Amino acid sequence: MKRVALVCLTLTAAWTAAFAQDVVGQDAARVRAEVATTLETAAGKMIALAEAMPQEAYTWRPDEGVRSVSEVYMHVVGTNYWFPTLIGGEPPESSGVTADYASVPPLERETDKEDIVAGLRASFDYLVAFVRDAPADRLDDDVNMFGQATTYRGVLLEIAVHLHEHLGQSIAYARANGVTPPWSR
Repeated sequence: MKRVALVCLTLTAAWTAAFAQDVVGQDAARVRAEVATTLETAAGKMIALAEAMPQEAYTWRPDEGVRSVSEVYMHVVGTNYWFPTLIGGEPPESSGVTADYASVPPLERETDKEDIVAGLRASFDYLVAFVRDAPADRLDDDVNMFGQATTYRGVLLEIAVHLHEHLGQSIAYARANGVTPPWSR
């Protein structure tokens, strides 16, 4: 009887561990999918806005020392490639971005609308694919981001927050230049 109870207990423990692993995997997949969907929404709006802005507005800035329209978009391009390096991502060599944040600001010199829109598209494609394919078992891994302790999940959330911050900035820039965001007409 003791052996039967021990076998039942062992099987129950194994089943519980497998079930818990499956639930964690499902939760991780859900987190990745939700973040990726948020990124796709931000990408669609930012690209639509970049396309709606006239080329001559790309050098406009609200004040001296503040990023111009093109600098904001190219900052987004660079950080779309850079943020994943904090959690094991390797941006394409053609992006010019490395794990060293100093590789991002030089991208901000680009002012050609066509090149910027293409850069936004490519960087968002990379970023969304990276998030969708992120390893499920790493979401709780510790990460140091800007000198602060966070997790892999925290980096994914920061990516989404960062993009929405710059989307809001881009909307304000567009409206200051007489451009109505295409989705709000």
